[in-house]
Amino acid sequence: MRLLVRFFGFLFATGAIVFLIAVTAAAGVVYVFSKDLPDTAQLRNYEPPVTTRIHANDGSILAEYSRERRLFLPSSAIPPLVKQAFISAEDKNFYTHNGVDFEGIARAASILAQGGRHMQGASTITQQVAKNFLVGNERSFERKIREALISFRIEAAYPKDRILELYLNEIYLGLGNYGVAAAALNYFNKSVYELTIPEAAYLAALPKAPNNYHPFLHRDRALERRNYVIDRMVADGFVSQKDGDKAKTEPLGVNPRVTSPNTYVAGFFAEEVRRELLDKYGDKKLYEGGLSVRSTLDPKMQAITRKALADGLVRFDEAHGFRGPMRHIDISYDWGLPLADIPALGDVKPWRLAVVLETNDSFARIGLQPGREKSGEVARERETGQLGQEGMRWAGRSIRAALSPGDVIYVEPLSGRPGQFRLRQIPEISGAMVAMDPYTGRVFAMVGGFSYDQSEFNRATQALRQPGSSFKPFVYATALDNGYTPSSSILDEPITIVQANGESWTPENFEGAHGTGAHPLRYGIEHSKNMMTVRLAKDVGMPLIAEYAKRFGIYDEMPLYLPMALGAGETTVMRMVTAYSMLCNGGKRVKATLIDRIQDRWGKTIYRHDERQCLGCDAPKWESQNEPKLIDKREQVLDPLTAYQITSIMEGVIERGTGQSIKAVGKHLAGKTGTTNEAKDLWFVGFSPDLAVGVYIGYDRPRPVGEGKSAQAATYAAPIFRDFMTVALKDKPDVPFRVPPGIKLISVDPHSGLRSKGAGSILEAFKPGTAPPDSYSPAGSDGGLQSGAAQDVDKQVGSGTGGLY
Repeated sequence: MRLLVRFFGFLFATGAIVFLIAVTAAAGVVYVFSKDLPDTAQLRNYEPPVTTRIHANDGSILAEYSRERRLFLPSSAIPPLVKQAFISAEDKNFYTHNGVDFEGIARAASILAQGGRHMQGASTITQQVAKNFLVGNERSFERKIREALISFRIEAAYPKDRILELYLNEIYLGLGNYGVAAAALNYFNKSVYELTIPEAAYLAALPKAPNNYHPFLHRDRALERRNYVIDRMVADGFVSQKDGDKAKTEPLGVNPRVTSPNTYVAGFFAEEVRRELLDKYGDKKLYEGGLSVRSTLDPKMQAITRKALADGLVRFDEAHGFRGPMRHIDISYDWGLPLADIPALGDVKPWRLAVVLETNDSFARIGLQPGREKSGEVARERETGQLGQEGMRWAGRSIRAALSPGDVIYVEPLSGRPGQFRLRQIPEISGAMVAMDPYTGRVFAMVGGFSYDQSEFNRATQALRQPGSSFKPFVYATALDNGYTPSSSILDEPITIVQANGESWTPENFEGAHGTGAHPLRYGIEHSKNMMTVRLAKDVGMPLIAEYAKRFGIYDEMPLYLPMALGAGETTVMRMVTAYSMLCNGGKRVKATLIDRIQDRWGKTIYRHDERQCLGCDAPKWESQNEPKLIDKREQVLDPLTAYQITSIMEGVIERGTGQSIKAVGKHLAGKTGTTNEAKDLWFVGFSPDLAVGVYIGYDRPRPVGEGKSAQAATYAAPIFRDFMTVALKDKPDVPFRVPPGIKLISVDPHSGLRSKGAGSILEAFKPGTAPPDSYSPAGSDGGLQSGAAQDVDKQVGSGTGGLY
C-alpha cells in the first residue's frame, strides 16, 4: 500500500514538474513572440481597397476600376445565409471559441489520421483575419504561433460581428474577386441578398483554394466541394435536410458578369471619365478609393448618337467603294480556330467577323466567327451564311472579283432575312459627336470615333480641327451684341486684304468669287457667305471677335487674323457644342461635364457639378412658405436678346439655307454647317430648345474628303445631325425657342431686311429701339449701296482690325 502511495506521489510530483516546465516554456514562448506583435488597433480603421464604380445617369453600371475587385459591406448588410455558409465551411465554433479552436484542431488531426478525403481546416476565422491583415502568409511554426497570439488579442478587442465583417470583405474568392459582395455580383450577377443556398455554399467553398474549384476548369471538383459545404450547413442546423438535398441537385449556375462600356458603346465616354478622376484624385483614390461616380451619360441617347455617327461614316465610306478584305486565312482545315483568334471590335455589333468559304457568280458562302466558352475554349458550333448580290451591291464589283475563299471580312445580318448578310468594312474616315444639355453642360452622349476598340483617341475632346463656317455665328453674334441688327446690310462682293508681309488675301464664297450685292446680316449666316463674313469681321474688329471667342470657350487665345473669322483656327467638338449651348440657353456660361456627382466610400458627396443654390429646397414639408428659389450666379457671356437673335437666324439656316435637309425632322431646330478649306473637315453644330448637338467628320490625317461641290457639310455632316434629332426628339413635343422679354418680332422682307407683309416675309427679332429702317447703307461700302461684281480692294489695314493681315 505504501508502495502504491509512493508511486502515485512520484507521478504527481513528476507531473507537477512537467506542468511547471511546460507553463514556463509556454510563458517564455508567449513572451518572446509577443514582444513585436503588430498592433491590432489598425483593424479599427480598416479601409480596404474598394472598386470605383461609374454609373450612367439611370443608375446602371457603366464601368468599374480597381486593383482588387471589392465592394465593402458592413456586417449588418451581409445576410445570415451567407454568414452561416462561411461559418459552416471554415469555423463551426466561431461564436464560442476565443480565437483558437482547440476542438477544431483535434478534429482536423483525427480526420487527417483516418485518411479523410475532405481536409478540415484548423485555422479559425479569427486566425485567418490575423494572417490576412497582420501576420502574412509565411509557412512556418513561428508564423502560426504569432497568428494564434494575435487571434486572442483580436477576440479580446473586437466583437464577433466585426471580426466576421473583416473576414468576409477581405477574403479572396477567385476570378479577381475579393469579399462576398464582389463575388456574388461577378459570379452570379446578384447582390448578396439574392443568393440561394447552393450559391452561398459555392462562395463559401472557395477560400481554401479558389483555383482548385474553378467553376469551368474544375467543375466536378467545385460541385463536390460546394455539396460538402451544404452538408456542413445541414449538420450545423442552418439548413434543413430537405432544402440541403434539393440544393445539392442544382447546377453551379455561375455566369460571370462582364462590365464593359461596350454595353452602351460608351468606351470613349468611360475613358474620359477615368482620365478626369485620375487627374482630380490620383491613382490610389481611383483604383482603391471606392468612389461612386454618377455620370451624365444617357444610355439610350448614347446608342442613338453612336448609330447616327457610325451610319454617316459608313455611308460616306461605302460611297467610295470596297477596299478589299481585312486579311486572309487558311481554310483547308477547321476555319473556326484561326478566325476565332482574330481580334474583333467589340463595339460594332451587330457586325461580325466572317471568312469567305466559297464564291460563285450569285453569292458567297461565309463562316461566322465562333464565340468562346466561359472556360476560354473556342465554341464547337460552326455557323455559316450567305453574302448575296444585294449585300454586295455597294462594293461596285462582282462577288468573284471582290472576294476569294479565305478572305476575312465584316458582315451584318440583313433584317428579316435569316442566314443572309451584307458586306461591311471599317471606315477610313472618322469623326466625333456630342449631345449636351444646353442649360447645365451635362453631356448626355459622346462618341469619339467609329470604334473605341479600334482607336482610343477621342476625337470629341482630343482632336483639334478647324470648325470652318460653324464658327461664323459667333462673328455675327459679336456684331449683334455691338450695335448691328438683323437688318443691317452687308456687301456680298469680292474683297482683297493686303497683309503685313505685302501678300494679298482674297476670300471667296463656296460658289466662287462672284458677288451678289448687299444683303441683310441674316443672309450671310443662312447661306454661309465668306465675303460678307470677312467684311463684317473687318468692320467689327478682330480683337472684339477674339474676346467673344474666348468668352464662349472656343479658343483660349485666338490669333487676330481675318481668316480666323471663317473658322481657320483649331478647336474641339466638345468646345463647339458647349459654345452653341450658350447661344441656346440665353447667353449663360456653362461648363461641359461628364460627371454629375462623386461620393466617397462612405457615401459622402465630395464633388457636385451643379453649383447653383436652391433656397428652400430642404424644407421638410409644405407649410405655405415661399416657393423654393434657384440662385444662379453663372456669368452672362452674351445678352439674352442677342442670343435669341442669332438663334432665330440659325433657324433660317435650316429653313432656307445650307441645312435644309434637316427640315425633315419637323421640329424647331437651329444650327450651322461648317466646311473648311479644301473640305478637310465637315461640321454641323446645332440645337433644339433643350438639346445641343455637334458632329464633325474628317480623316485623322487631314486631307480633302472629296472633290467638287459635293464635298460639303450639307451633304455629309448635316444628315448625321438630322438622323440623330429625328430619333432623339421623336416622342417629344415641338417646342418653339423661348423668346426673351424685350424682343420685338417684326415682319420683314428677308432679301432687304425692310418692313414687309408681302409674300415670303418672315418674322425678324429686334431689340428695343432697333426696328428695321426704310433704307440702309451696307457695311463695308463707301457710303452707298453697292451691287454688281465690282471689287473692293482695301489697300491698308483699317481701324478696328486690331492687327495686320
